[in-house]
Amino acid sequence: MPHLIGERVMLREYRHEDLVPIRGWVNDPQIVRYLSDIFLYPHTLESTESFLQAMMDPRPDSRSFVIADAATELYIGQIGLDSIDWKNRMGRIGIVIGSPERLGRGYGSEAMRLLASFAFRELDLHRLELEVYDFNERAIRCYAACGFKEEGRLRERLYKEGRRVDVLVMGLLRSEWEAEQADCGVPGSPANI
Repeated sequence: MPHLIGERVMLREYRHEDLVPIRGWVNDPQIVRYLSDIFLYPHTLESTESFLQAMMDPRPDSRSFVIADAATELYIGQIGLDSIDWKNRMGRIGIVIGSPERLGRGYGSEAMRLLASFAFRELDLHRLELEVYDFNERAIRCYAACGFKEEGRLRERLYKEGRRVDVLVMGLLRSEWEAEQADCGVPGSPANI
């Protein structure tokens, strides 16, 4: 699979050397507090190695990438489409930026835009969706800036950090993405073909 290259980041394949930076965040409470309950307990080296191996073995219902620095190809985080429903042309997105120092600097937004372009142009998907905790305001702003709309709220769905939290469901349709590309005058968008 070719690399997807943006201004500051590229989306590339997983590599064995990504184990060290992944181990740097899988047990970091500042990072995992926004992730699913699979991070409720500490991850062992063996479980991280198994995860990395699974990411390097392609599955028909997912497309997973490392978010890397465009110049150095060094690991920043990861993003992927999981549970791709090929019949209905829909994919579910998961993303993590793996260090607190890199949060809020636009890496996630750029990676989301690269993935959306790939999903709609190359995979011919119709819809992208994701879930986000109501207290993850930075992520909600990022997703909205990338065109995602709040479609629903699963009230008090999870118990996190001693309280009940809502889970927001957000989605992006291909037609919305194409309209945004046309408005921006992006080469290759419908208005510029």
